Amino acid sequence: MKLKPAKRMNEIPPSSTFKVLGLAKELERQGKDIIHMAVGEPDFDTPVHIKRAAEEALARGMTKYTPSAGLPELREAITEHLATKGITTTTKNVIVTPGAKHAIFCAMAAALDPGDEVIIPSPCWTYEPMVRVVGAKPVFVEASQADEFKVKAEKVQNAITKKTKMMVINYPNNPTGAVMQQGDLQPIVDIAIDHDLWVLSDEIYDCLVYEGKHVSVLSLPNIAERTIYINGFSKAYAMTGWRLGYGVAPVELIAGINKVQQASTSCVAGFVQAAGVAALRGPQDSVGKMRDEYRKRRDTIVKGLNSIGGFECTKPAGAFYAFPSIKELGVSSLNLCEFLLREAGVAAVQGSGFGPYGEGHVRFSYATSLENIKKAIDRTKEAVKKL
Repeated sequence: MKLKPAKRMNEIPPSSTFKVLGLAKELERQGKDIIHMAVGEPDFDTPVHIKRAAEEALARGMTKYTPSAGLPELREAITEHLATKGITTTTKNVIVTPGAKHAIFCAMAAALDPGDEVIIPSPCWTYEPMVRVVGAKPVFVEASQADEFKVKAEKVQNAITKKTKMMVINYPNNPTGAVMQQGDLQPIVDIAIDHDLWVLSDEIYDCLVYEGKHVSVLSLPNIAERTIYINGFSKAYAMTGWRLGYGVAPVELIAGINKVQQASTSCVAGFVQAAGVAALRGPQDSVGKMRDEYRKRRDTIVKGLNSIGGFECTKPAGAFYAFPSIKELGVSSLNLCEFLLREAGVAAVQGSGFGPYGEGHVRFSYATSLENIKKAIDRTKEAVKKL
């Protein structure tokens, strides 16, 4: 008898982003010049004062295990930071995790039972594998380009069954860059209240809103008791490799999330958490400077993509992704991405990797230089002429 992986592994799709990245790296090894616009990673360096805080913590010997829920000082800094956004919470409601992704996974493991259904607006980031790993079922609803990629309450309502346990909200959105204001969010939150559902609100891009202000689900009335708020340091402070995130939830659920963390990663390194304290309590000017630069890049890439025959790009209001429609080209998003990678040396991610309603689109990350963006547009424009 040959041992095999668990059957549920067959239901979990591989990461589309890392698939593209792997092919891009292989082409680079062969000597091809690649412009990387696939991975959502800031091209800025972590601010100096944050790195210095980690160095000082290491020099103090901060290399031991830490409390599994996070250092009290960081949890306090998180509550202070959230208060500036109109969110009132306590340290008992906060857990620190190795990246926002792990906070999402632990929260789903703690909140969902096998057979529960989770409503996910699509196009969407890869929540599906986490849902499936814990034995729950993803139920996708369309957030269409015609609606500026904002999911409508009636579509959420129509997807609810007796098995629905949670809905996922991600704004500013990956991959579309859509942003929801209070008038958009409130009807959806009301549905969660009416049907007694968890709301997992992934707000990792809240610092990157280009018009207006970000509205947190957790700032809305009567929702805290059922909200799992997710955020982190990767996007705001260019700390992707540090792996530092956090969740905010009712105390009872935090206890469950902490059990999952204790059984998996134990805790976050102390010197990394010291850097997190410095990020939240230190100067915030780098966040604004990065946002201003991303805005310039957004305007450049949207104009450029809309100048390419067969592309139609809605201007994203947040995050750092452009998600143009390529339906007029008559090719699948996967085939187009492979073609652009080999023909033009431009790495983007196929829309089919972002749920069932992502097909017909391609995601370009503009977390790269203006020079690279302009070069990628020129290369893409010439390559598409050969289709």
